[in-house]
Amino acid sequence: MRSILFTLAFTLTALCSERVLSQDSSGKEIERIQHSFFVAGPSFTGIIAEDGTELWNSGVAGARDGFVLKNGNVLIAWGAEVKELTREHDLVFHYKKSAENAEIGTCARLAGGNTLITELGVKPRLIEVNRKGEVVVEVPLQPETDNAHMQTRMARKLANGNYLAPHLLAFKVKEYSPEGKVLQVFKTDLEELGGKAAENWPFTAIRLANGNTLVNLTHGNKTIEINAKGEVVWKISNEDFEDDPFADPCGAQRLPNGNTVIASYAAGPGKVKLFEVTRDKQIVWRYMGPHRVHHFQVLTTNGEALKGPLLK
Repeated sequence: MRSILFTLAFTLTALCSERVLSQDSSGKEIERIQHSFFVAGPSFTGIIAEDGTELWNSGVAGARDGFVLKNGNVLIAWGAEVKELTREHDLVFHYKKSAENAEIGTCARLAGGNTLITELGVKPRLIEVNRKGEVVVEVPLQPETDNAHMQTRMARKLANGNYLAPHLLAFKVKEYSPEGKVLQVFKTDLEELGGKAAENWPFTAIRLANGNTLVNLTHGNKTIEINAKGEVVWKISNEDFEDDPFADPCGAQRLPNGNTVIASYAAGPGKVKLFEVTRDKQIVWRYMGPHRVHHFQVLTTNGEALKGPLLK
């Protein structure tokens, strides 16, 4: 059933952030939400300010993943390399993909200082690279396809030391041990989600504090939360809205307030590129600016830096 939104008006700036102005059931106006955020996308890789202007530009578009680090530097994965840049564009860290593989899928800075990277190709693997650029951990991946580009996307290291990797054409999110053993499999071609015909390719998988896993299903235009048994406990899709905000959802982030921000990678001009939804499926913020979003990181909300674990 499509949700009934208590949205009164949308203020769209010339460049980007559409702030959703809404009322609660008593008619009380709710404060407009404004986010600044990092964008890894086909036309822009950098930071968008809360007013929608470009705050920082890496100078190279087409990034796939990235993080704004605590020191203010920006870690970015492109198809062939990973770089850490200062805001002055000084190079702090650099890794180029191995010659045998076709592309890089993701990157993340780990607590010990290593950088997590996935390589896709004839030898799909998840690696940890130290500050010198040396591979110190290698975990073979099992994507169940030779299509390099579709082998995996946003892999992450878990607090328990294992790794979580979404495999698109396998319709599975797999949890790997550091030795490469598959410990758990979460299927996304469930009948209740439309089966394989729905093309529910898992793109982003985020392990939450309660043990559930948040997953964006890119061609299936859904976001789901599944429990440790693989059961769907929450689902949101275009069926819940009138304006179809889901368009090939790629990146996702669970905010400290429990809301979820979702990137609609295939959204065209004038369409929603990024949006925030509540647990009860109310859209409270939208970005409709010029830049498409592959992945992202919300940095501030109404002038305040986000606190708590970064779940993206």
